[in-house]
Amino acid sequence: DEISNIIHERIEQYNREVKIVNTGTVLQVGNGIARIHGLNEVMAGELVEFEEGTIRNALNLKSNNVCVVLMGDGLTLQEGSFVKATGKITQIPMSEAYLGRVINALAKPIDGQGEISSSESRLIESSAPDIISRRSVYEPLQTGLIAIDSLKF
Repeated sequence: DEISNIIHERIEQYNREVKIVNTGTVLQVGNGIARIHGLNEVMAGELVEFEEGTIRNALNLKSNNVCVVLMGDGLTLQEGSFVKATGKITQIPMSEAYLGRVINALAKPIDGQGEISSSESRLIESSAPDIISRRSVYEPLQTGLIAIDSLKF
């Protein structure tokens, strides 16, 4: 009876969820691009995760391979590494705390003032506001280049 209870308890705890993972293999790494074979169902702009934990953006989708841009620390990536699709499109953090801060291309602060907290995010590829709803330019942007700043538009 005790063994039967243990077996029933284990059966109830068993997780029957089947998870399908879209995976691929790194074929080539060079010039800031990783070419990956597989990932047949990956979307343009989707984040892919390499086996060492770095997450990158799938950009060029071809019939038999995917090209991924290596931003940041892509130096540890090697040919033959496994890659999996995340199913998430590239997003960037969004917050008032970014105003006045200096960040890199990955939205990480590089000004030495610590991390930036953000509770919201936005798709990196999103449409601009309608031209009618935008405020018109009321103050010209000074670039510091006389040839540009002296132009009248």
